[in-house]
Amino acid sequence: MLSAVANPHRMRIVAELRHGRVHVSELARRLGLSRPLLYMHLDKLEKAGLVTGKLELSEDGKAMKYFELAPFDLRLNAETIISALREDGAEGDVVDTRETHPDGDRR
Repeated sequence: MLSAVANPHRMRIVAELRHGRVHVSELARRLGLSRPLLYMHLDKLEKAGLVTGKLELSEDGKAMKYFELAPFDLRLNAETIISALREDGAEGDVVDTRETHPDGDRR
């Protein structure tokens, strides 16, 4: 989830969707992004559980993809960051959270 919101484009998408669901073409126009780039960012946000997309048919039979915010509460503190580092690290890697002091000693 942290990596999903760590990108300025994705933060702008979340901010734009706070007003309600939006068709992907309209969202691309509002943000000044190409649709392929927007879909890449929306996919990342959707996989993180921050947005949901729904395909609907218009009256003339066209497929229309709408996105909206999913309910979420992201709390950022030291433990959240350490947990994200552990999840994002290579398998078996342990995140060293000890402090390094100016004299080079680990504590």
